[in-house]
Amino acid sequence: MSEATVRPAGPREWAGLGLLALPTVLLGLDLTVLYLAFPSMAEALNPSTTQTLWIMDAYGFFVAGLLITMGTLGDRIGRRRLLVMGMSAFAAVSVLAAFAPSAEVLILARALLGVAGATLMPSTLSLISNMFTEARQRAVAIGIWAMMFALGMAAGPVVGGALVDTFWWGAAFLLAVPVAVVVLPGARALLPEYADPQAGRVDLVSVALSLVAILPVIYAIKHLAAHGLGLSTVFLVVAGTAAGVAFVRRQRGLASPLLDVTLFANRTFSVALGVLLIGLVGVGGTMYLVTQYLQLVAGMTPFVAGLWMGPPALAMFAAAIGAPLIARRVRPGLVMAGTLGLSVIGYALLAAAGTGDAAMVVAGFAFIYLGLGAIAALGTDMVVGAAPASKSGSAAAMSETVQELGIAVGVAVLGSLTTALYTARMATPADVSPEIGRRLTGSLSGALAVADHVPAPMVQEARRVFASGVNTASAVAGLAIVMAAVLCLTALRQVRSLGENTHGGTEQR
Repeated sequence: MSEATVRPAGPREWAGLGLLALPTVLLGLDLTVLYLAFPSMAEALNPSTTQTLWIMDAYGFFVAGLLITMGTLGDRIGRRRLLVMGMSAFAAVSVLAAFAPSAEVLILARALLGVAGATLMPSTLSLISNMFTEARQRAVAIGIWAMMFALGMAAGPVVGGALVDTFWWGAAFLLAVPVAVVVLPGARALLPEYADPQAGRVDLVSVALSLVAILPVIYAIKHLAAHGLGLSTVFLVVAGTAAGVAFVRRQRGLASPLLDVTLFANRTFSVALGVLLIGLVGVGGTMYLVTQYLQLVAGMTPFVAGLWMGPPALAMFAAAIGAPLIARRVRPGLVMAGTLGLSVIGYALLAAAGTGDAAMVVAGFAFIYLGLGAIAALGTDMVVGAAPASKSGSAAAMSETVQELGIAVGVAVLGSLTTALYTARMATPADVSPEIGRRLTGSLSGALAVADHVPAPMVQEARRVFASGVNTASAVAGLAIVMAAVLCLTALRQVRSLGENTHGGTEQR
């Protein structure tokens, strides 16, 4: 980015950032709002174990699968126009989700929300890159954007718990309606339009290949954790990998690719994406497990469990805002490595927690959230800043793809690992019916549902077995975060502090 294109942001840009904060918070909410609403939803719709995972994951999977497509589409038709279209669709489908009469309809609604959400995420971030071209202002703006997304993720359990206690589980989805009422008229008044005049048409074959590269692999991971290695799992992984290779080769040969793969030649871009992916896998999985622990093991109501998630949320906000400010004097890679080191402490606390250690679990998750706030703000700025202005939509889409994919993979992998350990370790009593035994050994929520039909010690044993699964999953995630911290120390040390960057682009660092 040249000095000629750098200009300080004015009141309109900051007001536009405030408007963009609304759909950003909403997207974070939709990732986690079902975490504490899940028990009530499960009681109403009675989903199977597989349906439950798809209800939780379908949104994130389809967002991740379509972000690249939608980011590039925004470059072509206009980023503000895509935002308006996506916000309208998101509000409409949210009403369908709120009143879903069955698990199948809710899965469909969550998938459609993912399609609509995929239009919003790259639009918000790429518009920020257009509105804030000065490096320090852009870093602060992206820090605020990351904080608002984190606010949505953190508030999801609190809001979901409060709405479930007051109304019913579906009320949590209706939050999109008032947000749309504000965003749709405000977008035209406050947000600039940007489209790449040199962009060509969207290549539908590339769209299909990008979906085939992502969705089968994620499904294979879920199937592997739940059922072990089989021919279908191997086939899905091979098919997804082959589609990914074909996608990359096709992009290299297109005049107007869906994804500019030359961006990956930038070391900062590639490594920052890797750190974001690893970090969000850990956070996504442990958030799902922590919210289940607070309700099912500690016995909290949805609203009380949501309140207990408040301190971790504050830690995340502090990191999302503080990290860009610290990075003006300290190199961002060191800031990210340090906060990820604190996250490792959190994973260690979760790995040691027993059934009566709710305070330890929440404290551990607060440390984990510190790392998330820092890498979301600084890592995203590195990714977006590494791309030229005409490719910021594509870069923003890649940043959001790995974050959404990380959360979805985290829920799938760590959730499935915990479930598999629970099923393997939970014994079936000899004096219960097969149906009661199946529910007792299938999941902790199933065990609590039949608590009146089994001895009390068996219910407590179910809680203990679930907690031990959380311990193992947290230890695995902690090891991955250690790797991410090492990556920051070794591969991102060359990224200069924001105070050294006078020209406004990561490529200048």
